[in-house]
Amino acid sequence: MISHTPFSSFIVIPPVKHFQGRVRLPGSKSISNRTLLLSALAEGETRIHHLLASDDTRYMCEGLQALGVSVVLSENFSEATIQGMAGPFRVKEADLFLGNAGTAMRSLCAASTLGEGQIRLAGEQRMTERPISDLVDALRIMGASIDYETTEGYPPLHIDAHGLEGGTVSVRGNISSQYLTALLISGPYCRKPLHVILNGNLISKPYIQLTIEAMKNFGIDVVNKNFEEFFVPKGVYHAPGDFDVEGDASSASYLLAGAAIAGGPVRVEGLDKKSAQGDVKFAEVLRRMGANITTGEGWIECSRGTKLKAVDLDLNDIPDAAMTLAVLALFASGTTTIRNIGSWRVKETDRIAAVAAELRKVGAHVETDMDNIHITPPEKIQEATIETYNDHRMAMCFSLVALSGVPVKILDPSCVRKTYPQFFADFAKLSAK
Repeated sequence: MISHTPFSSFIVIPPVKHFQGRVRLPGSKSISNRTLLLSALAEGETRIHHLLASDDTRYMCEGLQALGVSVVLSENFSEATIQGMAGPFRVKEADLFLGNAGTAMRSLCAASTLGEGQIRLAGEQRMTERPISDLVDALRIMGASIDYETTEGYPPLHIDAHGLEGGTVSVRGNISSQYLTALLISGPYCRKPLHVILNGNLISKPYIQLTIEAMKNFGIDVVNKNFEEFFVPKGVYHAPGDFDVEGDASSASYLLAGAAIAGGPVRVEGLDKKSAQGDVKFAEVLRRMGANITTGEGWIECSRGTKLKAVDLDLNDIPDAAMTLAVLALFASGTTTIRNIGSWRVKETDRIAAVAAELRKVGAHVETDMDNIHITPPEKIQEATIETYNDHRMAMCFSLVALSGVPVKILDPSCVRKTYPQFFADFAKLSAK
């Protein structure tokens, strides 16, 4: 049994011998938040089903409501009905608190400039350390009036909205793909068609493809020239009516990895290999390491195959699932190298530093630089208390340590509410005989 204190300051996961069963995945965070924003900007009513119920989606909903959008949620937050604005937001003043929800902060920053009014965007302490200057600079080139309240380049922000000019603008793609997503979604409501030129290499390309597909679902076709240039026409988003959110591929990675370690089989439902979510590719990472992967309509299943072996991979496209691989490396023979993950440093915490520190606690030898991490497992994994740094993915991926035969204490387990509130319940369900 997974035990925790009444105030959930920590959870102790006992040694896990068996890990098998089926789990219906929570809705994709990336798709949920994109669909919420596009529904708000669209003409007509959108009814969203299997919405992710989490802190990040709650902040997006609260932000949209503060901007004058009608958002009606079911009691369990899994259904939402949104009356679209058929254009930019129409509020004269709004004060948005967005927690540590990076997608909400970046996309609402851009969308808020399209209308007219005084809008403030703020968040938790960590949000004040997450850069946003590349996006703000691009918006200013298009005529936006945005001021930093405290530190140049970081939230909180004050926006004096009076519309966006559009035209040609450039933005760096090597810090966060969310900057480009924010620009693309705002593009149809600029005064001129939008042409975005990427400076440097684009990280997390699958997330941009996800944005383009989401916009297409609402009637706007983006021209993507090899992820180097993007053309967004003027137009109006149109509500698709009913929209079903597929399962979250990042959340699937922890459960599938558990099966690769402890035997399985584990089947995750609500997601399959046809998904546009980049992290669905993690199943192929597991296959390369020696696990057995089978797929079908609406599901992916993993079971243990041969002894897991180390890999050397560039996971720039799937940085979230790469964290799961970092802990899975404890169970593989040889040194695992994860390359091109510099974006970890500007996430919920500096994930390269955090992952390295916690892996060393359980006995691993870890080497890092700005963009890469090299992990050699110990002969025997040690019992440890894992600091989560208010980062949901630290809590979830390090839960896998319990599958080594030692208990693991996870501090601040409530941080999983950001994307997967029922994670520990699902983990316990799969751990039961």
